[in-house]
Amino acid sequence: MRRAPKARAGAPRRPTGAVASVEAIRAQFPSARRRHNGRVVAYLDGPGGTQVPKYVSDRVADYLLHHNANTHWKYPTSAETDEMILDARHTRAQFVNGAPEEISFGANMTTLTFHVARALGRRWGPRDEVVITELDHHANVAPWRAIEAERGVKVQVARLRTEDGTLDLTDLERKVNERTRLVAVVAASNALGTIVDIPRVAEMARARQALLYVDAVHFAPHELVDVQAMDADFLACSAYKFYGPHVGVLWARREHIEQMDAPKLDPAPNEAPEKLETGTQNHEGIVGAAAAVEWLAGLAAAGSRAKGGADRRPPLATALGELHARGAALFRRLWTGLGDIKGVQRFGLPPGARRTPTLAFRVNGVTSDDVAIALAKKGLFVSHGDFYAATVIERLGGWPDGVVRVGCSAYTSESEIDRVIDSVAAM
Repeated sequence: MRRAPKARAGAPRRPTGAVASVEAIRAQFPSARRRHNGRVVAYLDGPGGTQVPKYVSDRVADYLLHHNANTHWKYPTSAETDEMILDARHTRAQFVNGAPEEISFGANMTTLTFHVARALGRRWGPRDEVVITELDHHANVAPWRAIEAERGVKVQVARLRTEDGTLDLTDLERKVNERTRLVAVVAASNALGTIVDIPRVAEMARARQALLYVDAVHFAPHELVDVQAMDADFLACSAYKFYGPHVGVLWARREHIEQMDAPKLDPAPNEAPEKLETGTQNHEGIVGAAAAVEWLAGLAAAGSRAKGGADRRPPLATALGELHARGAALFRRLWTGLGDIKGVQRFGLPPGARRTPTLAFRVNGVTSDDVAIALAKKGLFVSHGDFYAATVIERLGGWPDGVVRVGCSAYTSESEIDRVIDSVAAM
């Protein structure tokens, strides 16, 4: 495949010294030493799940080996488990700027959203409406479609602007009316990287006294979540998308948790936040989810993993701000490099727009499966398909094999991006 003369967009961003370098970050990931076909593996599948630093895996292992027990019993390991889960609620609350009693854990964002939808839907009927969007991952679509089938709730769908991969906010505002009970929207598209103006969506919802449910799964690894600034009612994310284990996290305003008719066992707690946690939880995953936040805060010079209860938001803001800037520079490099290759089609907003460093593309005449296979042979691990954002792919072109997706994470280097560009050019 022909490509234009080799060029790299943008000068490298000078390190500020306030956040650990990419090299120092990579050294904390044992998986970064893996080789495939004689090449060091580049993990560019972060939007589907990031690698885990040793700090996080050590915390998970420590819980399992030294504190493992069920909760709320009168012996030391059970009390230790209670304390560690409470500490995790505090840590996760700092991550989103909420309160510990507003943090619930679950298997994943999808499971938590189905649970919330069913709980809310028990009080809704045919005269009520929910607004969803074409930009969303189906984890924020199917749960609301389920209550449409179960309760007769009408679902309105706000459209995606295919020309730039953004949400049509004018169309969304038209869909929100006096019957709207909830607006379900993604904060950032896992397929295209588009970041949505959540405060503006919140204004639309508030004007009609509707609730706002935010899917922050793809947003949370890249920008510091602030549920107060977003004016959300619910916000869900997944720790495995930002260097933690496979566990889902839900923030919900306490008054909503207390009022919800959540499916639960009769003896189970009826207070926030455990009211939304069905059955025995993934304790080691919860501990690991907190450790991931501690690790992120620890990347900043001002961060401290040792000080339990310390305000981690300032170092989190520093760390995520720097990582986002680095990701933007890598994205620009990737966008420009792939754009120089004849036959490559890129999707979504260009560099400079408010977006995540996630790029979806197709290569003319080559299936997305074959692109991913060819890249994997060179040690470049990328995701492909529709990523459960099936409506996005359908609206863009409806390809059965979807698109190829490259995502930049904290450990992604410039040389890895160049390897992708060179490998695609060679196809």
